[in-house]
Amino acid sequence: MIDYRSPVADILFALRAAGADRLPGWDDDLARTVLDQAGRLVDAVVAPLDPLGDAHPARLEGGRVRLPPGFAAAYALYRDGGWPGLAVAEAEGGQGLPHVLAGAVSEMLSGACLSFQMLLSLGQGALRTLGANGSPAQKARWMRRLASGDWLATMCLTEPQAGSDLGRIRCLARPDPAGGWRISGGKVFISGGDQDLTGRTLHLVLARTPDAPPGVRGLSLFLCPSELEDGSRNAVSVLRLEDKMGLHASPTCQMAFDAAWAELVGAPGEGLARMFTMMNAERLDVAAQGIGLAEIAGQRSRAYAAQRHQGRAGPGGGPDPIAAHPDIRRALLTQLALALGGRAMLYRVLVELELGTNPALVEIMTPICKAFCTDAGGEAADHAIQIHGGYGYLREYRVEQILRDARITRIYEGSNGIQGMTLAGRLLTLDDGACRRAFHAEIVAAAAQAEAAWREDLTRALAAWEEAASALLAAPEPGYAAADFLRLSGLLAFAAAWARLHAAADAAPSPARIRQGADFVRRWMLPEIPLLAARCAGGFRPDPAGLEEALTP
Repeated sequence: MIDYRSPVADILFALRAAGADRLPGWDDDLARTVLDQAGRLVDAVVAPLDPLGDAHPARLEGGRVRLPPGFAAAYALYRDGGWPGLAVAEAEGGQGLPHVLAGAVSEMLSGACLSFQMLLSLGQGALRTLGANGSPAQKARWMRRLASGDWLATMCLTEPQAGSDLGRIRCLARPDPAGGWRISGGKVFISGGDQDLTGRTLHLVLARTPDAPPGVRGLSLFLCPSELEDGSRNAVSVLRLEDKMGLHASPTCQMAFDAAWAELVGAPGEGLARMFTMMNAERLDVAAQGIGLAEIAGQRSRAYAAQRHQGRAGPGGGPDPIAAHPDIRRALLTQLALALGGRAMLYRVLVELELGTNPALVEIMTPICKAFCTDAGGEAADHAIQIHGGYGYLREYRVEQILRDARITRIYEGSNGIQGMTLAGRLLTLDDGACRRAFHAEIVAAAAQAEAAWREDLTRALAAWEEAASALLAAPEPGYAAADFLRLSGLLAFAAAWARLHAAADAAPSPARIRQGADFVRRWMLPEIPLLAARCAGGFRPDPAGLEEALTP
């Protein structure tokens, strides 16, 4: 089966449509050179790791993680090429290029081998967190280490009793009389908790200080290195690796901190607010994972559908390629639409995040992108299996792995259900409705650029969204409709992204492909919006007594 091929031309087109040229110092030629170089590395070195990692999971030997064959050599090439510091300021050891370019590279890595990308992702999140929250001394100590790729990073939040409910964290940090803090406790589901790519990991840990208030107000953020400055190992250990449905080469660790030395970021009690820099960066990175998976699902599906002959698609004698059958074409167009439109939607948010001039739009679009793009990855993978028929169910054809790997993206970094509750329960009213107004203005701006048919359909869809938003604000319990409202919001933002792609189609690598995809989205996918809006406005509320009886084990 084919390996991933980096869609550099499509990525460059999406960057232009997303307004990357608004970034200070943006250079189209430089962007093309960077992405061409990244594509060569990804295609030749990273993509071949994917089947190896699936067949040879990460393992724990003598308390240390060992990754599958080839991963360390691939990482050495990635590190030596300067890719960890692509978007880090030159003064801090990086190349000073736009973050949206790093986001595009992350998408490419995700499509090629998500397990490999997972090992790199949290280092990028840690860089942004330290850049926004670290003290001068912490930045001086850690930014260059992470930008060089000599260290990787983790995000240590989850505990057995504290998943999404971070207020239940019990991990305790006590002051060390000799300086710093000592962390004791356990963490679970820690991606990359140890690895043999660098052997050195900076753990960003949420923990509670003595006498801290209950709930999230009592959490503080700590930097806990796997190795101390004298070269000795810190008191951090991996107890076990989880045996997972997918992402076999990504070590998901149960961690123990046994009075491990750490340093505080900011002041006690500021942990969750400071960690949100990393959490929001990771949510957008997980959206990029979804797009990368949708891309490879489409690539493999198109290749298979072109050479698999079955039945008659027209008046000829057949057998015809299954790509000629209308139902298969619908599935292929769906995959195409999800990858191209999701990419354009995500890149627009990354551009706005970097510009920093529209924080309300970034705030509301972060959960929308995370949920819509990860749903897209799973949907495209499911279509890939169906397109391959019985062969799709076989490991040999490498589409069932996409679905297995994609499934977790809808859960980690805040489940998509939580993203829906955040949107419906907080963001619509945040700052006196600033996020709602920013989203409305974004759709209006996209409609203004579009041709008449797109403009009319987007305007009607936006009116339906506003009706649904008002219904949720008036509802005593918006939770039942939160998932539908999240889907509605994602589909509307996705349609707006496609309207922009359609308006710029003449500059696309294949204008006909963009116009066909846009027509499919407008006429086939956008009509889902009135149904979703009707559900939100319908106000379903189950009878409490009947519900208890129905759901009793």
